Amino acid sequence: MVFLFFVLSIPIDGLAWIISKTQYDLVHAGLISPWRTVVVAIVVLLVSGYGYFASQRIHVERLSFMSVKILTPLQVVQISDLHLGLLSNKRYFQKIVDEINALNVDIIVCTGDLVDMQMDHLNALGEIMSGLKARYGKYAVYGNHEALAGLEASREFSERIGFTLLSNTGITVDNAVNLVGVDDPAVEGRVHSFSVNEPALLQKFDNGLYTILLKHQPSVEQESIDLFDLQLSGHTHGGQLFPFGLLIHLFYTAPFGLSQLQDNSWLYVSRGTGTWGPPMRVLAPPEITLIQLQAVKN
Repeated sequence: MVFLFFVLSIPIDGLAWIISKTQYDLVHAGLISPWRTVVVAIVVLLVSGYGYFASQRIHVERLSFMSVKILTPLQVVQISDLHLGLLSNKRYFQKIVDEINALNVDIIVCTGDLVDMQMDHLNALGEIMSGLKARYGKYAVYGNHEALAGLEASREFSERIGFTLLSNTGITVDNAVNLVGVDDPAVEGRVHSFSVNEPALLQKFDNGLYTILLKHQPSVEQESIDLFDLQLSGHTHGGQLFPFGLLIHLFYTAPFGLSQLQDNSWLYVSRGTGTWGPPMRVLAPPEITLIQLQAVKN
Protein backbone atom coordinates (compact mmCIF):
# COMPACT_ATOMS: atom_id res chain seq x y z
CA MET A 1 0.00 0.00 0.00
CA VAL A 2 2.94 2.31 0.71
CA PHE A 3 4.32 1.48 -2.72
CA LEU A 4 0.98 2.29 -4.39
CA PHE A 5 0.80 5.57 -2.45
CA PHE A 6 4.29 6.41 -3.71
CA VAL A 7 3.43 5.54 -7.33
CA LEU A 8 0.24 7.63 -7.30
CA SER A 9 1.98 10.55 -5.65
CA ILE A 10 4.78 10.81 -8.23
CA PRO A 11 2.64 12.20 -11.11
CA ILE A 12 0.82 14.56 -8.74
CA ASP A 13 4.09 15.91 -7.37
CA GLY A 14 5.44 16.17 -10.89
CA LEU A 15 2.39 18.18 -11.96
CA ALA A 16 2.74 20.39 -8.89
CA TRP A 17 6.39 21.06 -9.77
CA ILE A 18 5.46 22.02 -13.34
CA ILE A 19 2.67 24.32 -12.17
CA SER A 20 4.99 25.91 -9.61
CA LYS A 21 7.01 27.26 -12.54
CA THR A 22 3.96 29.21 -13.66
CA GLN A 23 1.90 31.91 -11.97
CA TYR A 24 -0.92 29.49 -11.12
CA ASP A 25 -1.80 29.09 -7.44
CA LEU A 26 -0.87 25.58 -6.26
CA VAL A 27 -3.16 25.82 -3.24
CA HIS A 28 -6.08 26.75 -5.49
CA ALA A 29 -5.16 23.78 -7.72
CA GLY A 30 -5.50 21.51 -4.68
CA LEU A 31 -2.14 19.85 -5.32
CA ILE A 32 -0.66 20.75 -1.93
CA SER A 33 -3.87 20.68 0.03
CA PRO A 34 -4.22 18.14 2.89
CA TRP A 35 -7.21 16.84 0.95
CA ARG A 36 -4.84 15.74 -1.77
CA THR A 37 -3.27 13.24 0.65
CA VAL A 38 -6.69 12.05 1.77
CA VAL A 39 -7.84 11.51 -1.82
CA VAL A 40 -4.67 9.58 -2.71
CA ALA A 41 -5.07 7.44 0.43
CA ILE A 42 -8.68 6.61 -0.52
CA VAL A 43 -7.59 5.65 -4.04
CA VAL A 44 -4.84 3.44 -2.56
CA LEU A 45 -7.39 1.67 -0.35
CA LEU A 46 -9.69 1.07 -3.33
CA VAL A 47 -6.85 -0.20 -5.53
CA SER A 48 -5.58 -2.43 -2.72
CA GLY A 49 -9.02 -3.95 -2.25
CA TYR A 50 -9.33 -4.54 -5.97
CA GLY A 51 -5.79 -6.00 -6.02
CA TYR A 52 -6.61 -8.49 -3.29
CA PHE A 53 -9.81 -9.74 -4.91
CA ALA A 54 -8.10 -9.84 -8.33
CA SER A 55 -5.36 -12.05 -6.85
CA GLN A 56 -7.98 -14.59 -5.76
CA ARG A 57 -9.68 -14.97 -9.16
CA ILE A 58 -8.15 -17.70 -11.27
CA HIS A 59 -7.97 -17.21 -15.03
CA VAL A 60 -7.55 -20.20 -17.36
CA GLU A 61 -5.48 -19.23 -20.40
CA ARG A 62 -5.87 -21.67 -23.29
CA LEU A 63 -3.27 -22.40 -25.96
CA SER A 64 -3.35 -24.85 -28.83
CA PHE A 65 -0.46 -26.17 -30.93
CA MET A 66 -0.44 -28.56 -33.88
CA SER A 67 2.64 -30.47 -34.98
CA VAL A 68 3.61 -33.56 -36.93
CA LYS A 69 5.76 -34.48 -33.90
CA ILE A 70 2.64 -35.05 -31.80
CA LEU A 71 1.49 -38.64 -32.20
CA THR A 72 -1.49 -38.49 -29.83
CA PRO A 73 -3.35 -35.43 -28.49
CA LEU A 74 -2.19 -34.26 -25.07
CA GLN A 75 -3.40 -31.70 -22.55
CA VAL A 76 -0.72 -30.00 -20.44
CA VAL A 77 -1.35 -27.55 -17.61
CA GLN A 78 1.31 -25.02 -16.65
CA ILE A 79 1.36 -23.47 -13.20
CA SER A 80 4.10 -21.14 -12.06
CA ASP A 81 5.22 -18.97 -9.17
CA LEU A 82 2.83 -20.33 -6.56
CA HIS A 83 5.12 -19.14 -3.73
CA LEU A 84 3.63 -21.49 -1.18
CA GLY A 85 4.43 -20.04 2.23
CA LEU A 86 3.17 -18.25 5.31
CA LEU A 87 0.97 -15.80 3.37
CA SER A 88 -0.69 -18.45 1.21
CA ASN A 89 -4.48 -18.74 1.31
CA LYS A 90 -5.52 -22.39 1.67
CA ARG A 91 -8.94 -21.83 0.11
CA TYR A 92 -7.38 -20.22 -2.95
CA PHE A 93 -5.02 -23.13 -3.55
CA GLN A 94 -7.85 -25.60 -3.04
CA LYS A 95 -9.67 -23.74 -5.83
CA ILE A 96 -6.59 -24.13 -8.04
CA VAL A 97 -6.49 -27.87 -7.41
CA ASP A 98 -10.21 -28.23 -8.10
CA GLU A 99 -9.96 -26.14 -11.29
CA ILE A 100 -7.07 -28.17 -12.68
CA ASN A 101 -8.56 -31.53 -11.74
CA ALA A 102 -11.78 -30.56 -13.50
CA LEU A 103 -9.77 -30.15 -16.72
CA ASN A 104 -8.73 -33.83 -16.57
CA VAL A 105 -5.27 -33.20 -18.04
CA ASP A 106 -2.45 -35.53 -19.03
CA ILE A 107 0.53 -33.61 -17.60
CA ILE A 108 1.03 -30.82 -15.06
CA VAL A 109 4.22 -28.73 -15.11
CA CYS A 110 5.38 -26.07 -12.66
CA THR A 111 7.92 -23.61 -14.04
CA GLY A 112 9.58 -22.67 -10.77
CA ASP A 113 8.97 -20.91 -7.45
CA LEU A 114 6.61 -23.58 -6.21
CA VAL A 115 7.68 -22.58 -2.69
CA ASP A 116 8.58 -19.26 -1.13
CA MET A 117 11.65 -18.37 0.92
CA GLN A 118 9.95 -19.39 4.20
CA MET A 119 8.84 -23.03 4.19
CA ASP A 120 7.50 -23.37 7.73
CA HIS A 121 3.94 -24.63 8.21
CA LEU A 122 3.53 -26.06 4.70
CA ASN A 123 1.95 -29.35 5.77
CA ALA A 124 -1.64 -28.23 5.15
CA LEU A 125 -0.74 -26.62 1.81
CA GLY A 126 1.20 -29.73 0.87
CA GLU A 127 -1.83 -31.91 1.49
CA ILE A 128 -3.91 -29.62 -0.72
CA MET A 129 -1.39 -29.53 -3.57
CA SER A 130 -0.82 -33.29 -3.43
CA GLY A 131 -4.43 -33.58 -4.63
CA LEU A 132 -3.43 -32.41 -8.13
CA LYS A 133 -4.03 -35.21 -10.62
CA ALA A 134 -2.54 -35.75 -14.06
CA ARG A 135 -2.65 -38.90 -16.15
CA TYR A 136 1.10 -39.01 -16.92
CA GLY A 137 2.49 -37.18 -13.91
CA LYS A 138 3.52 -33.82 -12.48
CA TYR A 139 6.89 -32.19 -13.19
CA ALA A 140 8.68 -29.08 -11.92
CA VAL A 141 11.90 -27.11 -12.24
CA TYR A 142 13.83 -25.06 -9.72
CA GLY A 143 13.17 -21.31 -9.60
CA ASN A 144 15.15 -18.69 -7.75
CA HIS A 145 13.00 -19.04 -4.63
CA GLU A 146 13.80 -22.74 -4.32
CA ALA A 147 17.44 -21.68 -4.13
CA LEU A 148 16.61 -19.18 -1.39
CA ALA A 149 14.47 -21.65 0.57
CA GLY A 150 17.06 -24.44 0.32
CA LEU A 151 17.37 -26.91 -2.52
CA GLU A 152 17.07 -30.09 -0.49
CA ALA A 153 14.06 -28.84 1.46
CA SER A 154 12.45 -27.69 -1.78
CA ARG A 155 13.12 -31.02 -3.47
CA GLU A 156 11.75 -32.96 -0.52
CA PHE A 157 8.57 -30.90 -0.46
CA SER A 158 8.07 -31.06 -4.23
CA GLU A 159 8.49 -34.81 -4.31
CA ARG A 160 6.25 -35.25 -1.27
CA ILE A 161 3.37 -33.61 -3.12
CA GLY A 162 4.00 -35.73 -6.20
CA PHE A 163 6.18 -33.58 -8.47
CA THR A 164 9.24 -34.95 -10.27
CA LEU A 165 11.99 -32.31 -10.35
CA LEU A 166 13.76 -31.94 -13.68
CA SER A 167 17.04 -30.40 -12.57
CA ASN A 168 19.10 -29.89 -15.74
CA THR A 169 17.65 -33.10 -17.09
CA GLY A 170 14.71 -34.34 -19.09
CA ILE A 171 12.28 -37.16 -19.54
CA THR A 172 10.24 -38.67 -22.36
CA VAL A 173 6.69 -39.03 -21.07
CA ASP A 174 4.73 -42.06 -22.31
CA ASN A 175 6.68 -42.02 -25.58
CA ALA A 176 4.59 -38.96 -26.48
CA VAL A 177 6.42 -35.76 -25.46
CA ASN A 178 9.82 -34.67 -24.17
CA LEU A 179 10.01 -32.50 -21.05
CA VAL A 180 13.39 -30.85 -20.46
CA GLY A 181 14.02 -28.81 -17.32
CA VAL A 182 16.75 -26.22 -16.72
CA ASP A 183 17.70 -24.87 -13.28
CA ASP A 184 17.35 -21.17 -12.54
CA PRO A 185 20.74 -19.37 -12.47
CA ALA A 186 20.23 -18.75 -8.73
CA VAL A 187 20.54 -22.52 -8.20
CA GLU A 188 23.92 -22.58 -9.90
CA GLY A 189 25.06 -19.78 -7.60
CA ARG A 190 23.99 -21.75 -4.52
CA VAL A 191 25.72 -24.99 -5.45
CA HIS A 192 28.68 -23.25 -7.16
CA SER A 193 28.23 -25.35 -10.27
CA PHE A 194 28.94 -24.54 -13.89
CA SER A 195 26.14 -23.37 -16.14
CA VAL A 196 24.31 -26.16 -17.90
CA ASN A 197 24.94 -26.55 -21.60
CA GLU A 198 21.32 -26.11 -22.60
CA PRO A 199 21.68 -26.91 -26.33
CA ALA A 200 23.63 -30.10 -25.52
CA LEU A 201 20.94 -31.13 -23.02
CA LEU A 202 18.20 -30.58 -25.58
CA GLN A 203 20.10 -32.51 -28.25
CA LYS A 204 19.85 -35.62 -26.05
CA PHE A 205 16.11 -35.54 -26.73
CA ASP A 206 16.30 -35.19 -30.49
CA ASN A 207 14.07 -38.23 -30.96
CA GLY A 208 11.40 -36.82 -33.26
CA LEU A 209 8.91 -36.09 -30.46
CA TYR A 210 7.50 -32.72 -29.44
CA THR A 211 9.86 -31.08 -26.93
CA ILE A 212 8.79 -28.70 -24.16
CA LEU A 213 11.54 -26.75 -22.39
CA LEU A 214 10.74 -25.77 -18.79
CA LYS A 215 12.72 -22.73 -17.70
CA HIS A 216 11.83 -20.41 -14.83
CA GLN A 217 13.11 -17.13 -16.26
CA PRO A 218 11.91 -16.07 -19.75
CA SER A 219 15.37 -15.91 -21.29
CA VAL A 220 15.99 -17.66 -24.58
CA GLU A 221 19.29 -19.09 -25.80
CA GLN A 222 19.54 -18.60 -29.53
CA GLU A 223 21.42 -21.89 -29.96
CA SER A 224 18.50 -23.74 -28.36
CA ILE A 225 15.64 -22.39 -30.47
CA ASP A 226 15.78 -25.11 -33.14
CA LEU A 227 15.99 -27.79 -30.47
CA PHE A 228 12.65 -27.24 -28.71
CA ASP A 229 9.10 -26.63 -29.85
CA LEU A 230 7.74 -24.75 -26.86
CA GLN A 231 9.47 -23.02 -23.95
CA LEU A 232 7.37 -22.43 -20.84
CA SER A 233 8.54 -19.81 -18.36
CA GLY A 234 7.27 -17.62 -15.53
CA HIS A 235 9.14 -15.54 -12.94
CA THR A 236 7.84 -12.11 -13.96
CA HIS A 237 4.30 -12.44 -12.50
CA GLY A 238 3.18 -10.19 -15.35
CA GLY A 239 4.41 -7.37 -13.12
CA GLN A 240 1.92 -8.33 -10.34
CA LEU A 241 1.54 -4.68 -9.32
CA PHE A 242 1.36 -1.88 -11.86
CA PRO A 243 3.75 -0.35 -13.01
CA PHE A 244 6.18 -3.25 -12.47
CA GLY A 245 4.87 -4.75 -15.70
CA LEU A 246 6.42 -1.83 -17.58
CA LEU A 247 9.74 -2.06 -15.73
CA ILE A 248 10.13 -5.81 -16.35
CA HIS A 249 10.69 -5.16 -20.04
CA LEU A 250 13.94 -3.43 -19.09
CA PHE A 251 15.27 -6.80 -17.91
CA TYR A 252 13.47 -9.29 -20.18
CA THR A 253 12.84 -8.68 -23.86
CA ALA A 254 10.26 -11.46 -24.10
CA PRO A 255 6.68 -10.18 -24.04
CA PHE A 256 4.11 -11.56 -21.62
CA GLY A 257 2.05 -14.42 -22.97
CA LEU A 258 2.74 -16.19 -26.25
CA SER A 259 5.39 -15.20 -28.78
CA GLN A 260 6.83 -16.98 -31.79
CA LEU A 261 10.60 -17.43 -31.89
CA GLN A 262 10.84 -19.21 -35.24
CA ASP A 263 8.45 -21.07 -37.53
CA ASN A 264 8.09 -24.02 -35.17
CA SER A 265 9.44 -22.64 -31.88
CA TRP A 266 7.31 -20.77 -29.37
CA LEU A 267 7.72 -19.12 -25.98
CA TYR A 268 4.98 -18.72 -23.41
CA VAL A 269 5.51 -16.53 -20.33
CA SER A 270 2.96 -17.12 -17.60
CA ARG A 271 1.74 -14.34 -15.30
CA GLY A 272 2.03 -16.87 -12.48
CA THR A 273 -0.52 -18.62 -10.33
CA GLY A 274 0.26 -17.23 -6.88
CA THR A 275 1.69 -13.99 -5.54
CA TRP A 276 5.00 -12.95 -4.03
CA GLY A 277 4.74 -10.79 -0.94
CA PRO A 278 1.31 -9.23 -0.46
CA PRO A 279 -1.65 -11.20 -1.89
CA MET A 280 -2.40 -8.45 -4.41
CA ARG A 281 -2.44 -8.22 -8.20
CA VAL A 282 -3.14 -5.03 -10.16
CA LEU A 283 -3.61 -5.41 -13.93
CA ALA A 284 -1.86 -8.80 -13.82
CA PRO A 285 -4.42 -11.51 -12.92
CA PRO A 286 -3.20 -14.95 -11.83
CA GLU A 287 -3.43 -17.79 -14.29
CA ILE A 288 -3.22 -21.46 -14.96
CA THR A 289 -2.42 -22.31 -18.57
CA LEU A 290 -4.08 -25.13 -20.47
CA ILE A 291 -2.00 -26.24 -23.44
CA GLN A 292 -3.58 -28.53 -26.01
CA LEU A 293 -1.17 -30.41 -28.25
CA GLN A 294 -2.83 -31.67 -31.40
CA ALA A 295 -1.56 -34.15 -33.97
CA VAL A 296 -1.38 -33.13 -37.61
CA LYS A 297 -0.73 -35.33 -40.61
CA ASN A 298 2.29 -34.80 -42.83
